[in-house]
Amino acid sequence: VGFASGFATQSSVGDWYLTLQKPFFNPPSWLFGPVWTVLYIMMGWAAGLVWSQNIDREIKKKVLLLFVLQLLLNAAWSFLFFGLRNPFLAFIEIVLLWLLIRETYLSFKPIHPLAATLLLPYWAWVSFATLLNAAIWWLNKG
Repeated sequence: VGFASGFATQSSVGDWYLTLQKPFFNPPSWLFGPVWTVLYIMMGWAAGLVWSQNIDREIKKKVLLLFVLQLLLNAAWSFLFFGLRNPFLAFIEIVLLWLLIRETYLSFKPIHPLAATLLLPYWAWVSFATLLNAAIWWLNKG
């Protein structure tokens, strides 16, 4: 997912993205790679903890499906924002992603509390990214 997202990002980050007005709280570009690397490691660890639990197979399939779905939405955001260069559509999608991360967190928590806790930095970053996406759309909508 990280590779696919990076591929979509590369298509616009060097030109189109540089022309956008950004809010004062926009982090430096170099920060995104390290943050996402750590978050993907934590997400993989969380999914691995749930995967390794001896629980009902159907429950495990359901919660891991939620995890995979939010991962797909995560990748889709880059294609919408950078690939299609559509901050508004990306904003709608990231709100859905935020909700799916919430559901994944809530479904992981009773199975393995540490797995749920490992998703909290990701959820926080996507919360920030949602605000950033909304601000970029607002500043550039006209």
